[in-house]
Amino acid sequence: MSLGRHSVTVTDPTGTDPLWCEEYGYGLGRPGGVLVLKYRSAAVLEFRESRQDFLHQLYWSPDGMLSTRHGARTQFVGHREAFWAHRAVTHEVRAADRQTVYRVCLREVPPALGGLRAGAVSIGQEAARLVQSIARPGQDEREALAARDRIMAGLGATTAEFVGHHATGAGFALTVARALSHDPGDAGRLEEWAERLHVSVKTLQRDFEREFGMPYSRVRTKLRLSTSRVLLETQPVAEVARRVGYSTPSAFITAFTKEYGCTPGRYTGP
Repeated sequence: MSLGRHSVTVTDPTGTDPLWCEEYGYGLGRPGGVLVLKYRSAAVLEFRESRQDFLHQLYWSPDGMLSTRHGARTQFVGHREAFWAHRAVTHEVRAADRQTVYRVCLREVPPALGGLRAGAVSIGQEAARLVQSIARPGQDEREALAARDRIMAGLGATTAEFVGHHATGAGFALTVARALSHDPGDAGRLEEWAERLHVSVKTLQRDFEREFGMPYSRVRTKLRLSTSRVLLETQPVAEVARRVGYSTPSAFITAFTKEYGCTPGRYTGP
């Protein structure tokens, strides 16, 4: 698979084969072109440690968490964010079962990401919608390239940009949610987060209700359990429980079963 005059191989994911992979390319051969690969996972989908010397890459999933690694740093990225890897930077990305993953390959760097080698980035609602819209058959190339420019403009590197793209509340809850998505094992209580943000507990809880329609504790639980599904095929239940913030495996199993209607054992690897 190539993008431009150079023959550039886009490394395929390893592990279990995806249910399907679709390819959509526009303006290939030009600096302003874009290639979008759309995957649907049957089990854990792994883009193991690799790098692309000619292409920048953006990974985004609308329906689950991504586990990402750059150097020694591991982050979890939710649907309000994407993972960016500058060309020639080694990285690794993993998605859970029954999850859609978009992999956007670019030659140009989005304006807000010029100084970022790899890491979680904000993706605006319009940009996310446009990624999905150009990964469909029958798209007009001129319109798709215009969408590509808007996608690039809809990416941001900082928490402030993350809040600016998405907040319907005051932004406090989103700041906490972003931190929790990167480290779901964080044991911080609502009171501690409120102190860090210099707001009252009541203000922060109201912001969670306004932004997510649920309290802090429920948002944290959903983030923890969503993240656990990415980890279960490669790590034992006890380790996953610890990593996503549960004090005991039994507490994790109880919460997981309540959320998904089955035990974590269904998702563990051989």
